[in-house]
Amino acid sequence: MTASIRYPKFLKGMRWRALLIVFLICSNLVSASARTSIGHTQISFTDSSRQNRIIPAEIYYPADTAGDNVPLSISSTAKFPLIVFGHGFLMSWDSYAYLWEALVPEGYILVFPKTEAGIAPQHLEFGRDLAFLFGAMENLGSDSSSIFFNRLDSTNCVMGHSMGGGASLLAVQFDSTISAIVNLAAAETNPSAIAASAQITIPSLIIAGGNDCVTPPSTNQIPVFDSLLSQCKYFIEIIGGSHCQMADDNLYCNIGEASCSPAPAITRTVQHEIILRYLLPWLDRQLRLNCSSQNLLDSLMINDPEIIYSKNCSSCQITTSISVLPESNDMNVYPNPFEDFILVKNYTGIPEDINYQFVNSLGQLMQEGGISSESGSSLIKTAGLQSGLYFLKLKSNKNIKTIKLLKCQN
Repeated sequence: MTASIRYPKFLKGMRWRALLIVFLICSNLVSASARTSIGHTQISFTDSSRQNRIIPAEIYYPADTAGDNVPLSISSTAKFPLIVFGHGFLMSWDSYAYLWEALVPEGYILVFPKTEAGIAPQHLEFGRDLAFLFGAMENLGSDSSSIFFNRLDSTNCVMGHSMGGGASLLAVQFDSTISAIVNLAAAETNPSAIAASAQITIPSLIIAGGNDCVTPPSTNQIPVFDSLLSQCKYFIEIIGGSHCQMADDNLYCNIGEASCSPAPAITRTVQHEIILRYLLPWLDRQLRLNCSSQNLLDSLMINDPEIIYSKNCSSCQITTSISVLPESNDMNVYPNPFEDFILVKNYTGIPEDINYQFVNSLGQLMQEGGISSESGSSLIKTAGLQSGLYFLKLKSNKNIKTIKLLKCQN
C-alpha cells in the first residue's frame, strides 16, 4: 500500500508543489504525524504598568482535538514557538484566519490582541500591547494551572499587518526577548515605524504587495527594510499583490482600498499562497533553527516569477562541528544528510561509554542507545527514522554534544 502525504492547504493546486515537495520531505515541514488540530481560547490580560490596561486576546494553539479551551496537544511533548500578531487599521483578529489555519497545525501558538480597533488608534500603545503579550504568555507557561504550562518554546516572533505591522516594529524596543519579526504590508506609524526599524537587529521578513495603493512599498516597506540593522533580513514583494489581500476579506479595508489604484492584479487566494510559501519555511528557519528551510526559501525565491526580493542573509550551511566537547576530541559524525546509518568516529579521548539520543524538530525522543568508548568508531543504524531534521545528542558522564542532522529518504 502506498502512503499518502497530507498537504497543507497552501500547497494544494500550486504549480510550485513539485519543487516544494522535494525540499519539504527532507526538511520535515510536511509531516502528517506532526500536524495538529486547532485549539482556541480567550484571555483578557492586565498590564499593571499602564494603569491596569486590559488587553483581551484571542489565542490559537496546537491541540489533539479542535475546540475552545481544549488542552494543548498531548500527543507531542513539544514546546511551541509563540507568535503575537497585530491587526490592521479598523480590522480585527478574525481577519487573519488563513494564518492561524496554516501555522497552528505546524506547531505554532498565535496570539491576537483586540485592542486599538477603533477610529483613532494609538500606535505606540498597540506596540506596547504586542510586546506585553510575550511576557504575559511566558507567565502562563510558568503557571501550573494554565493549559500553556511548560509548553512555550524559547523562540518567538512578533508579526502584524498594515497598522499592526508598523506597531510590531515599535514593539521590539519594549521586549528584548523577541526573536524575530514579520510584517505584511507594514504601514508607517506615529511614532515612526521606519525610525524604530533603525534600532532592530533581529531576523526580519518584510512582505509587500506590488499593487498596494494603501501603504505603497516605496514609502512604507522599502524604507523599513533599508533601515533595519538585521544581519538576516528578507524583503519579498508580491507582484500584483494588494494591501487588503494580505488578510481575509474585510469590509472596512476593502472600502479604503477601493478609493485608490492600482487594483490587485492577482486573487486573494493566490496572494495567500505566495505569503505562506515563504512564511512557513522562514519561521521554521528562525524559530526552529532548521537550516534546510532557509535553503528552501532561497531556492524558491530564485525561481519564482511572482515576486521581487532582496536579502542580506548568507547561505545556511548544515554542519557537524563540535563546540561543547573538549578541543582535544576530534569526534565527528557523518554522512550529513544521512539515510540508513550514521558513523560516529574519533572519540577515544572520552573514557566513558557514550549514550546517544535522536530528537526531532518537535522535541520528541525518536531513538536512543549507547556506544562503547573502546573502539573509537561506531555505526548507528537509523533506518527506523522518518525523513526530517534531527538533533543527535551524545552524552558521557562529563560531556555533552548536540549535532544537527538531516535525514532524507534513500
